[in-house]
Amino acid sequence: MANSKTSLQQQLPCESESLSHIIDQLLQIRGEMLRMESGYQHLERIHPSHRKSAQNLLQYLALRMFDVRELQIQLSDWGLSSLGRAERKVQATIDTVLSVTHKLEGKEWKPKEQPPFCFRDGRRLLEENTTALLGDYPSGRRVRIMVTMPTEAADNYRLVYDLLENGMNCARINCAHDDPGVWQKIINNIRRAEDATGRRCKIHMDLGGPKLRTGTLEPGPAVVKVRPQRSPKGEVLEPGRIWFYPEEKHGEVPVEAKACLPVPGDWLAQCKGGDRIELTDARGANRHLQIEEAGDTGMWVSTKKTVYFMSGIRLRLKPKKRKVKNKTARLVGELPRKDPYLQLFTGDLLLLTKSAEPGRNAKFDEFGNLLRPAVIGCSIPEVLDDVQLGEPIWFDDGKIGGIIEKVEPEQIHVRIMQARDKGERLRGEKGINLPDTELQLSAMTKEDISDLQFVVQYADSVGLSFANSARDVEDLIENMRQLCPDHPAIVLKIETRRGFDHLPAMLLSAMQAPVAGVMIARGDLAIECGFGRLAEVQEQILWICEAAHVPAIWATQVLEGLAKEGLPTRAEVTDAAMGQRAECIMLNKGEHIVDATRALDDILRRMQDHQTKKRSLLRKLHLSEKFFLKMGDLELAH
Repeated sequence: MANSKTSLQQQLPCESESLSHIIDQLLQIRGEMLRMESGYQHLERIHPSHRKSAQNLLQYLALRMFDVRELQIQLSDWGLSSLGRAERKVQATIDTVLSVTHKLEGKEWKPKEQPPFCFRDGRRLLEENTTALLGDYPSGRRVRIMVTMPTEAADNYRLVYDLLENGMNCARINCAHDDPGVWQKIINNIRRAEDATGRRCKIHMDLGGPKLRTGTLEPGPAVVKVRPQRSPKGEVLEPGRIWFYPEEKHGEVPVEAKACLPVPGDWLAQCKGGDRIELTDARGANRHLQIEEAGDTGMWVSTKKTVYFMSGIRLRLKPKKRKVKNKTARLVGELPRKDPYLQLFTGDLLLLTKSAEPGRNAKFDEFGNLLRPAVIGCSIPEVLDDVQLGEPIWFDDGKIGGIIEKVEPEQIHVRIMQARDKGERLRGEKGINLPDTELQLSAMTKEDISDLQFVVQYADSVGLSFANSARDVEDLIENMRQLCPDHPAIVLKIETRRGFDHLPAMLLSAMQAPVAGVMIARGDLAIECGFGRLAEVQEQILWICEAAHVPAIWATQVLEGLAKEGLPTRAEVTDAAMGQRAECIMLNKGEHIVDATRALDDILRRMQDHQTKKRSLLRKLHLSEKFFLKMGDLELAH
């Protein structure tokens, strides 16, 4: 044995002392893993099917408390397997490496503690849990596809059928939108499509959760703007065309009309082609319109200058070579109001209030001095009690960023720190993110508890939105058990920094249920953690889920350009390919969602032979035969 040891060491790049050091490090890590596992006091609360997975998760968390980068390099120098793919079977990996290193030292190592999983058990259990949550493996594809159902899926059976035919395995219904009546119709269409296609489809329903949004704004002015189309030189290429109709009978609106405006019928009856109309528009500008043609149902009028119409404006008819009884009329009826918004620039002050009154823009005097800052409300006023001075705040998916400058009982002062040079528009019902604030909010709202009565009857899985703590998870389990003993599977939506920080604890709570999963909701998560850190965070979520043998769902903006516009970006295709390391990829709704589903199915089928999770499979490269012929020529030349 001694001779073989000496001979072997002569062939290796490291000294025996470094090998002993490697063994010492591995034993230290192993000891901490076992201490972490034995120190967990609530293993009996975990569902029996998850207990070994909970042990493995605890061991993985202990492993990741160490910085093993140098150890990884040392193991690689010895030609040994590193710890980089240990997630599914942590102790088994450590024990195997220890066994080999001891043999290289000429020793035998027989540990007393047996690992909860061998190498194949972890993979098998993750596959079983994935099937339980997301359904059977699709033919020829490992990763499932989840698709968010648009409202039209309630009445458009063909859409649901086409989605199933083109690769959808799980349908997502967002309870933040529509109502049980619409949800029921969508589910009926899914079941009908299942029967027609012979394909099964799981139903996942997301609870709305306490989504923090901006309040309403004062309605914009009832003004209709009509302008001609101009060349880059300012020449009129096409006049603005307006359709005037008698207020008594609103007929069909011509598609080509820039605006459709009501006027008194008796006045309109006097108008003829070739006449002119004079007016002073909403800005006080004098304008004239040319009547092109007139009839019983209305008349066409054109303008070569921009005109702002508002209700009550006087219209003065200038007939061509004839007299009329009544030359003057007024625009009547309610004109559509402009979509209200706050215009915000870097450096501006914004008041975020608890008041339910509509918000309004800032007000300035004639010299540009601020008289009153912009104001907007908050959908959950009580969260303003939790914010602290100096904390960041983001609006509208991170388009606008600010700092809490002052906290008052009924409002907070926000100094805008990030906006485009030309300013940003903040509308009502836009998301608010407070990444550094310890919000004292339950993940479940009254609406969620009410929606659960429908969800537990029809859903295969329920998504807990804005899950932030183990208490949130236990509240969901408790509410579902009261409604139905055999409740749906639980999916934790990780979309906040707190949710990410508390993921291990939430997973251990979710593992009280027979089936659980995690959705990486990358939209809010990117804002909460910062776009620069998103890539790191989503990787760590994947690793933690794999260690718990819990399926992960890769969500938000996957092939969004294709789904909405019909054409993907190159970055989107790469993102979709990277998503195959999860067990499921979610697509959001869009006009071209069927095309996006078909494309994702194709991408996943191609990628699965190259990589599974973090492991490269090294499938044969598909290179041109000419390449190999040229390589042969090079060899002959040498």
